[in-house]
Amino acid sequence: MSEQIKIFDTTLRDGEQSPGATMNVAEKLRIAEQLEQLNVDIIEAGFPISSEGDFEAVKAIAKKIKRSQVAALARTDRKDIKRAWEAVKYAKLPRIHIFIATSDIHLAYKLRMTREQVLKDAVRAVRYARSLCKNVEFSAEDATRSDINFLCRVFSEVILAGATTINIPDTVGYAVPSEFGDLIRTVRQRVKESEKVTLSVHCHNDLGLGVANSIVAIQNGARQVECTINGIGERAGNASLEEIVMALRTRKDLLGFQTRILPRHIFATSRLISKITGMVIQPNKAIVGANAFAHQSGIHQDGVLKEKLTYEIMTPESVGIPKSSIVLGKLSGRHAFRERLKDLGYRLPEADLQRAFSQFKQLADKKREIFDEDIESIVVEEILRMPHRFKLIYINVVAGNITVPTATVQMDVDGKLIQEAGFGDGPVDATFKTIKKITRTKSKLLQFAINAITSGTEAQGEVTVRLEEKGQTVIGQGADTDVIVASAKAYINALNKIEFKKQKLVGM
Repeated sequence: MSEQIKIFDTTLRDGEQSPGATMNVAEKLRIAEQLEQLNVDIIEAGFPISSEGDFEAVKAIAKKIKRSQVAALARTDRKDIKRAWEAVKYAKLPRIHIFIATSDIHLAYKLRMTREQVLKDAVRAVRYARSLCKNVEFSAEDATRSDINFLCRVFSEVILAGATTINIPDTVGYAVPSEFGDLIRTVRQRVKESEKVTLSVHCHNDLGLGVANSIVAIQNGARQVECTINGIGERAGNASLEEIVMALRTRKDLLGFQTRILPRHIFATSRLISKITGMVIQPNKAIVGANAFAHQSGIHQDGVLKEKLTYEIMTPESVGIPKSSIVLGKLSGRHAFRERLKDLGYRLPEADLQRAFSQFKQLADKKREIFDEDIESIVVEEILRMPHRFKLIYINVVAGNITVPTATVQMDVDGKLIQEAGFGDGPVDATFKTIKKITRTKSKLLQFAINAITSGTEAQGEVTVRLEEKGQTVIGQGADTDVIVASAKAYINALNKIEFKKQKLVGM
């Protein structure tokens, strides 16, 4: 059976140290609940001495969380440790996490202490923490730039003082995998007491090696990894939880380790963190990025449609993403285009398919993003020849800074001329409201955009609108030298598409 790796999530502590990622108590509690649902082993809830808000957040989380351990961070100062315990003592499974720097760089410039002073402080702190809590973790900050002899001595002493977990952080993301693996192996071999405790690592991503270092550490004896959702954290961030978990899961044939994480909750957790912190996930982010399971190359799309294993080493469903995304654009091939048409309900004869594909390619050369509505527009208007139930006959708009915008519109509706007038917040709003009155539509305007086709004051304006009605979404377009007329044309074009879809939900 595969050996288990403990997942120590520090999104609420180290992750919050990302610039702009500060969270309030309610937000932290909501994230903690999601992390428990994800089934992380340890939730580092915060740094209680840092502020009253952080203290209250850790205490609230400690009271709420039942299945995961809840850890609170503290320096070696007695007040820090006492404050951490006062916050975390309400937890069913509490942990005090103590840290002090051990590298000569930090000792000289930050702590202004000698090695002996640091060793004495570390031992005293662990002993005091252990008198309060049975579960004590000790971290040697900047371990990868510390003297190996001193580092091993510190670890031996704090284990004897009562530490149950020893953490080896690559605080500034300085190590490379081979070097970090050697460090973990050396500590295991030279610190005989390490056999009695859990060996942990905490890797930062300054060189983009956080996950790689975490994996090689596991291969060399680490049994706990400290990480964050989406890899957020100080500077370039921390090792990404989702990447570590899915690497172990996907390559269990080679690595032979497992975690308690429930991967189906990864995507939802990622999106929650992004929403609360306001930190946008880069599209090409592994596992949870918008492009992680998206395919745009025609060769890739053809392969995935025939057999997903050709270009997907894990399923999107395994991490909570509904399905892969075939992104249609100028690099897409006929196979992907045909499959998207089938998804939209259209099965075209070969000749019509070729015509539609040719027009799709022309559009893709002009437009960066192709929506399903764009494809439907090609099929409905150019191939199936959509009948126009609504036609614009006449429009007159009165607007200005001292008058109420008014639109008078005459339309042909099923061969009958209908004229109405209406008011709005502006000329376009008045026009749309009047058209809605004439057509009696219940559609909702989702998007409105104007683009100048040519330059100059006499440029022709192209208007694009997106409408939604009863779950059906369409795009309408119209062009004219008068942007109000172009807007009316675009709106009516979209309404005609909605009517067509009502009559023909499944195409040819």
